[in-house]
Amino acid sequence: MESKSENKGMWKYGSQWEEELIFLKAIIDKTGLIETTKWGGTVYVYNKKNVVGIGGFKDYFALWFFNGVFLKDEKKKLINAQEDVTKSLRQWRFTSKEEVNEKDVLQYIYEAIENEKQGKVIKPSKKEAIISELLEKEMTQNPALKEAFAKFSPYKQYEFLEYIESAKQEKTKLSRIEKVLPMILTNVGLNDKYR
Repeated sequence: MESKSENKGMWKYGSQWEEELIFLKAIIDKTGLIETTKWGGTVYVYNKKNVVGIGGFKDYFALWFFNGVFLKDEKKKLINAQEDVTKSLRQWRFTSKEEVNEKDVLQYIYEAIENEKQGKVIKPSKKEAIISELLEKEMTQNPALKEAFAKFSPYKQYEFLEYIESAKQEKTKLSRIEKVLPMILTNVGLNDKYR
């Protein structure tokens, strides 16, 4: 998941690229993808699957392909904005409308749709189990918490554990536990509001 601050940055600059983004939209409209709004931005979907998004940043506007890792990228246009974090997402950045070659853009998008039809996605790597002793302790003292936690999918449990255990200091871990307890008890996943 991208960081929240980056998210805000994504749409903050949309207006300065208004004309360019309209131009990109006109190209994408030819592909038959359905335009939706997700996370406050424009995302195009095929069969409810995210294929490509567009947005304006400070120094460029961009297309990003949700499963861009599978594109052949013969024109060497795609970049991975966050090397360690992003497995599938790839961006294609532009700094002017002149840089947008409609034929190339369409070629990439059609390839992305084809990959989607073939169901090419990266399976999340088997994550190492995380143990949070502090949360375990909390659950031993509070059976209702343990029960509520057990109702979450393994993935959502993992998100909570990762959130707590990625803190360096014990006091931060404890304050994070404080923060997530009401969420766990009311069956709200850590990232549900972004989903």
